[in-house]
Amino acid sequence: MDIQASKIELAKMILDLEDSKLIEKVRKLITKEKKDFYDELSEDEKLEVRYGIEQLDRGEKISWEDFKIRRRSR
Repeated sequence: MDIQASKIELAKMILDLEDSKLIEKVRKLITKEKKDFYDELSEDEKLEVRYGIEQLDRGEKISWEDFKIRRRSR
């Protein structure tokens, strides 16, 4: 079954539901799946991500191989 057929089948199943609790669970599942992981980060984690992006924008980066070498030497 292709993706479009699967979506139609799922929509039909949802339309046939009568249980409001189950409908709410489906709604929450779909809504949860659409969230950006960034929204789930703590403020400290978001600051670290922004700092990392700023470093990259300034050209401050190293290769993966250099990173591994530096980590091993600690």
